Amino acid sequence: MSKSQNKRTVVVGLFIILGLLFFMSGIFMVGNLHKVFNSKINLISNFEDVKGLQKGDNIWFSGVKIGTVNNVRIYGPSKVEVNMNIESKEQKFIHKDAKVKISTDGFIGNKILVIFGGTERYAEVQDGDTLVVEKTLSTEDIMNTLQKNNKNLQVITSNFKTISKNLIAGEGTIGKLLADNSLYTDIRTLTSSLKQASEKAQQTLNNLNVYSAGLNKEGTLANQLVSDTVVFNSFKYSMLRVQQIADTATVFIANLKQSISNPKSSVGLLLNDEETGTDLKETIKNLESSSKKLNEDLEALKHNFLFKKYFKNQAKAAGKNYK
Repeated sequence: MSKSQNKRTVVVGLFIILGLLFFMSGIFMVGNLHKVFNSKINLISNFEDVKGLQKGDNIWFSGVKIGTVNNVRIYGPSKVEVNMNIESKEQKFIHKDAKVKISTDGFIGNKILVIFGGTERYAEVQDGDTLVVEKTLSTEDIMNTLQKNNKNLQVITSNFKTISKNLIAGEGTIGKLLADNSLYTDIRTLTSSLKQASEKAQQTLNNLNVYSAGLNKEGTLANQLVSDTVVFNSFKYSMLRVQQIADTATVFIANLKQSISNPKSSVGLLLNDEETGTDLKETIKNLESSSKKLNEDLEALKHNFLFKKYFKNQAKAAGKNYK
């Protein structure tokens, strides 16, 4: 083999080696296969529904990709175990109280796992630890909820149509209020009465304010009764005396009624016995007659010459004119 052929072979070999190196670098850069050789820990979470999550899907923490889904397997009724490979260098940021949820990479993108939460009060996760799953609403759940809300809205709309129809027809209490003018008039009258009652109540309050202001005004009887103990005690004593007089009068009237009802008493005898009443009337008439006759006799004695001087001296002593 000539020297030029050897040189050509070496150059071709170098180009092939460089091409292979570039090809391998491109594969590692595009597929992130360089991370295969990084140290990893294994974490586990148990789901009821993984919503299409597959092996190889990405795992994110605080917006940073930290691993991939290693395996997805069903191990019981409504139980799915997801095995996660997490880079060891991110282990110190994930604590044992962190949670896992299923999300999407964009609105209609691939499924991803998101690790979130966790506090420094708990230690960092270790290989083989199980993280708690937080259930989230999927797009299907949201659509089901919207469908239920749409049905409820249809029912509400139908009911509102029925109610509005009854209102227009004047049915029901509110319909009658809208259609019956007499009810409107009654309500208006009631409102007017309530307004008048409110005005009277306000007037009463104003009078009470004036009265209370009078209580605070010095020199008035009301103020003295409230503030002056001497006046108050005197007023109290007077009221007690009045009460005593009233009680005495009550006792007197009771006794009088008892005497009147008793025919053996003097008052009862006078009021109940007609014969005694007649005798009393005759006695009074006789007394009146005797008094009149006595007056006439006294008048005659005044003009008698034997007693005329005596009555004249008595009249002078009394300072009267005597004829």
